[in-house]
Amino acid sequence: MKLLLLLLAWLFCSSCAERSNKPAFTGRFVTGKLVEYKAFPSKYVSPRQVDVWLPSDYDSSQRYAVLYMHDGQNCFDSATSYTRLDWGTDETLTRLRSEGKICNVIAVGIWNTPNRYGEYMPQKAYDMLPRSVRDSMQARYPMAYMASDNYLKFIVEELKPFIDSAYSTDSSPQATAIMGSSMGGLISLYAICEYPSVFGSAACLSTHFPAGNGIMIEYLKDHLPEPHSHKIYFDFGTETLDKDYAPFQQRVDSLMLAKGYRLGKNWLTQKFEGDDHSERSWRKRLHIPIMFLFGLSI
Repeated sequence: MKLLLLLLAWLFCSSCAERSNKPAFTGRFVTGKLVEYKAFPSKYVSPRQVDVWLPSDYDSSQRYAVLYMHDGQNCFDSATSYTRLDWGTDETLTRLRSEGKICNVIAVGIWNTPNRYGEYMPQKAYDMLPRSVRDSMQARYPMAYMASDNYLKFIVEELKPFIDSAYSTDSSPQATAIMGSSMGGLISLYAICEYPSVFGSAACLSTHFPAGNGIMIEYLKDHLPEPHSHKIYFDFGTETLDKDYAPFQQRVDSLMLAKGYRLGKNWLTQKFEGDDHSERSWRKRLHIPIMFLFGLSI
């Protein structure tokens, strides 16, 4: 099996493109090195681009924690972001590591597809909804089919084994985190609930809990992972879509307390006055969840 994974790694790398931190005339700039897998295959979901970010001093003799990120086209490069503003993940990881605030980390950006809603809406929560509500959601969103369970299988059974074979990673749950915003926040939370032995931490920025009238909160009542071995981060702003999130987040916070999570220890919820639902806001505060997930003092 390992031989097969190494062969796959060689095949992918033979066709991938790499962007270094050398500025290009197109305006594209990445701090560190970004390795692009243009059409990462899967038996569970449609192929999509996967970007692997490495620090400029990446050393295969060391072990690196891994941050898996949704909406990967928005994570590292404004030229590929559909809002033309990226999260600045590469700059933030580079700066925090140079300041000695986080451990060694590589980041994996998983691009979304036209079926974004179907892949990011937690499937078991969705299945709890009345049929009329599900029909309404199907009509409202461009969701060709529900695929979030298969999307997580893709990450856990196909992508993660490849990353762990092709790069020098610490594959333990304590060193494996998942992060996203909006619907990406929902699927990150779903991932740590469905695969608590794979993901030790999750960061959910501007989590779109209103999806399905808050049905994800009902799912959480019986599915939050054990607090002694997991960390979960939430945040939200007060403008645009985020202005409606506070009541939902308060319900989630109550569940976290009831489950035994300790605020500031293995759980953090942050409110950002004036922040809206955008890459600009997430970029501004990205250092906070990254330090919570990978901080050397945590």
